[in-house]
Amino acid sequence: MAFTISPGFDVAGVALTRFLELQVQVDPSSPQTATLNCVISYQGEGADSGHIDLSPDRNLLTRVALYVLRCHDQHEFPAQTVIHIKNEIPLGRGLGSSGAAVVAGVILGNEVGKLGLSKDRMLDFCLMIERHPDNVAAALYGGFVGTYLAELDPEDMARKEIPLSEVLPSPAGGIDTGLKPPIPPQGLGSYMRFPWSPAIKAVVIIPDFGQSPPDPELIYSGMQDAIHQPYRKELIPGLAEILQSVKPKTHPGLLGICLSGAGPTILALATDNFEHIAQEIIKKFAEANVRCQWSLLEPARDGATVTR
Repeated sequence: MAFTISPGFDVAGVALTRFLELQVQVDPSSPQTATLNCVISYQGEGADSGHIDLSPDRNLLTRVALYVLRCHDQHEFPAQTVIHIKNEIPLGRGLGSSGAAVVAGVILGNEVGKLGLSKDRMLDFCLMIERHPDNVAAALYGGFVGTYLAELDPEDMARKEIPLSEVLPSPAGGIDTGLKPPIPPQGLGSYMRFPWSPAIKAVVIIPDFGQSPPDPELIYSGMQDAIHQPYRKELIPGLAEILQSVKPKTHPGLLGICLSGAGPTILALATDNFEHIAQEIIKKFAEANVRCQWSLLEPARDGATVTR
């Protein structure tokens, strides 16, 4: 999964070790028939919610794959394509679940269509759908990344063939109009990977920087977002108190705290005392009647991978 580092909102992101995994089989000899030659099954986060659509023309992941295929004159999956999704990423919690689905969908289209796209070209396709380059670049390349996004033609972005990932109440677009979808321009986004100290781990509460040893005060100050977090903290009970009271001086090992993406998930970077820091934050949330879970994660340095 990919976290947005809050002060670098839409620019800086880090991939961490919770994964979205696809198990894909293509058997042209199978006599089964299915919509768009595709059958989907799902397990993991949100499986019991009733909100996971397993129809390939409505599921975001498969609609992204179809967009990539249709840009290459393939209008459905190869017969018969069976996809099993295993998802460890909580949905709608600011953890980059939609970005991970977009990256997985682009890779899926590339693999089943035998397109041979490079990761740089796949990033262009991701950014036609998910306009947060920090999430998709971290998920695609792994590690700690900084990103840049070029502007797109508004007429292209209005095309119904593009499966937009952030239209509420549910993702929209991806309609097969019979026309060829708008193909992303080359170099739509760019990225740079930054070093991450192996001493830094991520304490993730859900409702590395290159220097070694890391400087807690420097990192803590650098994570004090002044653009979007001051507005969002009023919407998350307990967050203001946490940001004021949980600091490196009072909690040894802590480097900094921020919202992940739009929240409500909290990301704390630390080098030691991980459980103590997590339990202190959870205690503060409990005082505001908010229940939480926490995980200790490390950077996923490889990004998106394919195993054949």
